[in-house]
Amino acid sequence: MMRRFFKPFAVLGLSLLTQLPSQAVAEETVYRFSPVNQYDINLTAAYWNPIINYVSEKSGVKLSLKIGRTSADTTSYVLAKEVEFVFSNHLFSPEREKLGWRVFGRRNTPPIQGQIVVPSDSPVQTIRDLQSTSVAFPGPEAFIAYKVPYAHLLNQGVNVNVVFGGNMNGAIAQLFAGKVQAVGGNSQLLESYANREKKSFRILWTSEPYYDLALMASSKVSDTTLKAVANAFMQMKNDPRGREILHESAAKVGLDKDAYFIPSDGSEYASYRRFYQTAPSTLR
Repeated sequence: MMRRFFKPFAVLGLSLLTQLPSQAVAEETVYRFSPVNQYDINLTAAYWNPIINYVSEKSGVKLSLKIGRTSADTTSYVLAKEVEFVFSNHLFSPEREKLGWRVFGRRNTPPIQGQIVVPSDSPVQTIRDLQSTSVAFPGPEAFIAYKVPYAHLLNQGVNVNVVFGGNMNGAIAQLFAGKVQAVGGNSQLLESYANREKKSFRILWTSEPYYDLALMASSKVSDTTLKAVANAFMQMKNDPRGREILHESAAKVGLDKDAYFIPSDGSEYASYRRFYQTAPSTLR
């Protein structure tokens, strides 16, 4: 199996910090928020920055967006304990559940599914036709878009060359550039991409449904802080300005305009836990 990655890079802004007036460098706790890169880095930031700015204002808890170049990079920050809040579905494996992350919310979007798709005009008609071809996925940490569809390929005995695009948009770009023959994806993101870019797919396979990603807090976040942040997320839909921010952010990525946040105790993610009970060992 051949895997290709885009290498991440980091930019340090220490020189900018030294130019700020001393009164602007206030002593306040900043909590890092890392959502999985469902889109390219610019679109991910465009969706989340207005939301976390609103939540920071309403909760009195300063949140700062922390994302890497790829979803795997972003998850590496989480595993290194460099962030306090996440929007992720990468933390439900038995080993990662021991880290103590607490689910407190999710988006009210319909359940999502892993899919394997090709362009609508592709000669590929079935999963079997993908034998020995190249298939793109967002990255090795993508649960719905990589682990679920790739597990299906392995279980069916269909061997493919795996190509990682860094995020869903990057994987799809590989497909329409003719560099791969199919894409493993998240049904929500594939539909959003098709709507934004006026592209069409043929679906070769669809998984069982899984709930959308979870809002989660680190075990080191106090109950008081968690309650304030959770309340701000959940009340966005009830505040005219918060609702407008949600509508504008959703429009940028092709989500339904009423994709707001609702409480969750984590029980909706039982299907993720079941996956790991029977998944190929390389994907656990």
